[in-house]
Amino acid sequence: MVLEPSSGPRRLRAGAGLHGGVRCGGTLVRTTLDADGPGGRAEVLRARRPVLPVPSYAERPALDVRRTPLRLGPRELRADLYLPSWHRPEHGRLPVLLDPYGGAATQRVTAAHGWKDLLSQWFAEQGFALLVADGRGTPGRGPDWERAVHGDLLGPVLDDQVSALRAAARRHPVLDLDGVGIRGWSFGGSLAALAVLRRPDVFHAAVAGAGVTDQRLYRAYWRERFLGHPDEHPERYDACSLLGEAHRLTRPLLLIHGLADTNVRPLHTLRPSEALLAAGRPHEVLLLPGTGHQPIGTDLTENLLDHQIRFLQEHLGAIPTGVSRAAPSA
Repeated sequence: MVLEPSSGPRRLRAGAGLHGGVRCGGTLVRTTLDADGPGGRAEVLRARRPVLPVPSYAERPALDVRRTPLRLGPRELRADLYLPSWHRPEHGRLPVLLDPYGGAATQRVTAAHGWKDLLSQWFAEQGFALLVADGRGTPGRGPDWERAVHGDLLGPVLDDQVSALRAAARRHPVLDLDGVGIRGWSFGGSLAALAVLRRPDVFHAAVAGAGVTDQRLYRAYWRERFLGHPDEHPERYDACSLLGEAHRLTRPLLLIHGLADTNVRPLHTLRPSEALLAAGRPHEVLLLPGTGHQPIGTDLTENLLDHQIRFLQEHLGAIPTGVSRAAPSA
């Protein structure tokens, strides 16, 4: 949508997809990620001039996305379910892998295909029913939905992941709730670690990458927006800290962190590892020298994903014979 001074707003694009744009100096660049397949396009709009297409030279991925959009539970949680392309009913049930972000400012479930869909499908191809769900606190469903995590950044989000999982399993019996894993990065990493600490009855293994584990050690302007000032509401910060819950770990947990991460400092993984060791709780730590906050798309991508798959398969199930393990390019 663009604002015209004389006539007001005018719709520029209709149909399913993720649309965006940037306007500067009288020029508007419109971007579109379609719902009918990976890839995207950009168009340059100029006042009183025809649309100028910007060609894309991106290769079409060889991996076909098998995604089913869902609305789950009483809150109608938006979710996507990915199944392996090779799976047939006679193959039986599949272990489940949740792959959320779950935090503010990022929406995973949209009417568009992107590289994250390819990554989700790749994990599914390894023998999982992979579920991505956006719970309370994520954008796209109004201010009240986003404000639902005010004062408690993690509790409502974890509850929504459990609710989405159980609702999806009722609708799709192929999901095996006796083998449920969760992986995530950044906020998703915090959520994954919390899942096996607080809900070992639901989650049987977790891969937690670059998660904030002590809210006092993250960016003040962002945390105070949700939790208030730590001097005024220390109980909120304590409730969202994973350090005090290290003694509760009874499930396999893999912690991953880039040592050059300037967004979420490596201390957020080193301190909980220390607390887990002090509590006598076995876990695994994978540190990535010279790597920043997001290692996907670097030279480490394939080996890092392969490491996660080996960990998850060890604790949740075996890889079916003949399944491709080639990592997707990001």
